[in-house]
Amino acid sequence: MDVLAAKALGAGIAVIALAGVGIGIGNIFAALVTSVARNPSARDQVFGLGILGFALTEAVALFALLIAFLILFT
Repeated sequence: MDVLAAKALGAGIAVIALAGVGIGIGNIFAALVTSVARNPSARDQVFGLGILGFALTEAVALFALLIAFLILFT
């Protein structure tokens, strides 16, 4: 197998984590909207936790992209 083909395959496998990140972000904001709809007075408390969950989940996506780029360009 050619080295470039192996790099492309490895980068593609590294990016599979982005599917889980998309599902996770969807779940976070679905739960946020549901909780605010049930109890609007708790919006200020719940919103910060939702943004924290979003940031931590998005960090996984950035790490996956970083690994894919490292595989491709080194």
